[in-house]
Amino acid sequence: MTSPVNRRRVLGGATAAVIGLPALAACASDDPESASDPTSSSDPTGPGEPSAAAPAGALAATSDVPVGGCAVFSEQKVVLTQPAEGDFKAFSSVCTHQGCTVSASSDGVIPCGCHGSKFSLEDGSVISGPATAPLAEVGITVEGDSISLA
Repeated sequence: MTSPVNRRRVLGGATAAVIGLPALAACASDDPESASDPTSSSDPTGPGEPSAAAPAGALAATSDVPVGGCAVFSEQKVVLTQPAEGDFKAFSSVCTHQGCTVSASSDGVIPCGCHGSKFSLEDGSVISGPATAPLAEVGITVEGDSISLA
């Protein structure tokens, strides 16, 4: 026979599961509207601000983007990458998992600090999830030491 104390524990555990499961399920959602973004100002020059080295009207100077890494411009929602020296790419900085802004990096990937997704510097494809869709490519032009949105 089960004692009343054990029944309370069982009911308390069941209640916690009923309340806790929807909260945990929200973390697994791919809904960008439910995201929180702890990395919204991950651009080392400030959110969306061109660096002092960038020519007037340019998004960035080529020196702002590390070889094998990326720089984030939050205001423009763009992440610039340099997978190999002199080879520049641009993608949406909005993670396809829950809409957080990806982070700047010199570690060979585009990381998302919200839930740990990693994207390719080369093509924005998912290296590891929970994201399942790649980052959208953004058009840029590189002229001399200047990078601008196309």
